[in-house]
Amino acid sequence: MIKPTEVLGQPAMWLRAPDGAEVTVLLHGGQIVSWIPAGDQERLYLSPLAVAGGASAVRGGIPVVFPQFAQRGPLPRHGLLRERTWQWVEGAQRGDVVIGVLRVSDDEASRAIWPHHFEAELSFSFSGLQLDVELAIVNTGEPGVDAAFDFTAALHSYLLVDDVRRARLGGLFGVKYIDQLSGAEQHQEMDPFSFAGEIDRLYLDTASVGAGALTLSTSMGRMLIKREGFDDVVVWNPGPAKAAAMVDLPDDGWLQMLCVEAAAVGTPVTLSPGQEWVARQSFEV
Repeated sequence: MIKPTEVLGQPAMWLRAPDGAEVTVLLHGGQIVSWIPAGDQERLYLSPLAVAGGASAVRGGIPVVFPQFAQRGPLPRHGLLRERTWQWVEGAQRGDVVIGVLRVSDDEASRAIWPHHFEAELSFSFSGLQLDVELAIVNTGEPGVDAAFDFTAALHSYLLVDDVRRARLGGLFGVKYIDQLSGAEQHQEMDPFSFAGEIDRLYLDTASVGAGALTLSTSMGRMLIKREGFDDVVVWNPGPAKAAAMVDLPDDGWLQMLCVEAAAVGTPVTLSPGQEWVARQSFEV
């Protein structure tokens, strides 16, 4: 079943698989804001204070970051797509699996601050206990006329946890990371590891040490997190002090969320006109 709905006062699409699994996606930001596996509970965190529309980025779900991660460049934080309205392209049921596709491209406003032609497509599929999310970027410039462009990107996934202080994340042993709070570079020595408060780490080139699927363990159960085409992983939680300063996050909201992001940040991706880049993140409970 697929039908239009509203979330945060904005147009959205609600999709349900034959086995009862559900996904809701906002057209604002092209952002998946809810995933309920079959026979299970909500697995994505959406702040009860989140706002959408206009220049607001939605706090929660799976924000799409492109063409700049965080403030690692001159563009707005996390790029150009979180506040854009995406086009709903397709929703369909194929056997037991339900798919959805959204798309957005450059316009006069985006070219005024980032002078490139592009198309971004977010596609997702789900059934049972699994959700797969794919991001595709195309340089739609004219070969021989327009330039190549570099970008960074991420699926900024907010995962729902009962208490982040009791959560454990495994699968990153030996991976080099940048502690973005201190600027220090270290290697992950504890696996799995836990969370006591604020954390902001960029794990680089995870495949170089054979890091594969991640496992998030909470009292809600275990979640397997896989990625393909994304070389990096970002782990983020604002902790109590920063949460208290955020107008769109309850003071105790940091306890119920953990961002485990599939990212391409350490080495920017280069696309010439006509080229396409595709990467995926998947979740299974």
